[in-house]
Amino acid sequence: MPTILRILGFRFFFFSNEGSEPPHLHVENAEAYAKFWISPVELASSYQLNAKELNELRKLVQEHKSLFEQKWHEYFS
Repeated sequence: MPTILRILGFRFFFFSNEGSEPPHLHVENAEAYAKFWISPVELASSYQLNAKELNELRKLVQEHKSLFEQKWHEYFS
């Protein structure tokens, strides 16, 4: 489970067995969770996150999109 980034109490990561899916990442904080597709940035699913938190996470994914794509391709190549 490679962790790519930790920011604002959230951990951005992907599972090592998900290379067959399009690039995406998981985000968690305590009991809250979300999954975002990376390109284009789009929410795939979420649990116990409100709209404000999801908007902030979407902005962070967009802001760090290049890093997430790079790490995804490095890991699954």
